[in-house]
Amino acid sequence: MRAPIGTFDDAVPAADHLDHLIAPIAEAVRHWHGTVPVEQFLYVDTEPQWADTAAFTEHYGPDLLSASANCVVVAAKRGGETTLAACVVPSAARADVNGVVRRQLGARKASFAAMDTATGLTGMEHGGITPIGLPADWPLLVDAAVVDLPHVLLGSGRRRGKLIVPGKALAELPGATVIEGLGRA
Repeated sequence: MRAPIGTFDDAVPAADHLDHLIAPIAEAVRHWHGTVPVEQFLYVDTEPQWADTAAFTEHYGPDLLSASANCVVVAAKRGGETTLAACVVPSAARADVNGVVRRQLGARKASFAAMDTATGLTGMEHGGITPIGLPADWPLLVDAAVVDLPHVLLGSGRRRGKLIVPGKALAELPGATVIEGLGRA
């Protein structure tokens, strides 16, 4: 099947190819109960060396930048306590960690989590972190611009492969809060 975005000729329903996904993402897809039909969650096979946004859009087409989102893990600190959360922003933007994210999480200080922490606690690979299948107790902050996309390209949990899902499905993920202006250009 042809993907709804990009030039991927080999888009397949993610639910039919759970073996391409790491365990937490496969479980989230397998047990999806949102209003968006799980059949609209697609998997496309991509090469791991092109996983990072700049390399990916250079290789697979610059038009994908406007239909892509990045998921980053942040650590918010207040009173000796650290809260981990994830933020999903358009790929052309950066999460406003020191402003919007810090205030939303009620933290004194917020920063990007160390890569070892992000990959270790999610079970996902650097360059493939996705909001689907994150730890259920983490807050998930999603930029409204991403939710408004008809289809969004996301990591698949690994550097190999990507997921394409309707943007509105991200608002239905566990712990999701949709926020205007979460990402800044």
